Amino acid sequence: MVKYTFELKLKIVQDYLDGKGGSDYLSKKYSIKAPSQLKRINAYQVFGEEGLVRKRQNQKYSVQFKLDAIELYQTSDMSYCEVAQG
Repeated sequence: MVKYTFELKLKIVQDYLDGKGGSDYLSKKYSIKAPSQLKRINAYQVFGEEGLVRKRQNQKYSVQFKLDAIELYQTSDMSYCEVAQG
């Protein structure tokens, strides 16, 4: 989420995790332009509060790294999100 305060992001994540609504409902409730901007919920679950403030960096991955990730996904019970969080 861009240009939203840390407090607002934390409130939205807490509401979501408390079962007070899904991304569509919460985006309307808090006037978030698009529900897709609530992707930080996953970052919060993985990294805690730091996940709400850290910025994603564009990274380049080798072909071998990508093939290894695909193989891990296909040969394990991990979801693609779990593989990505690695």
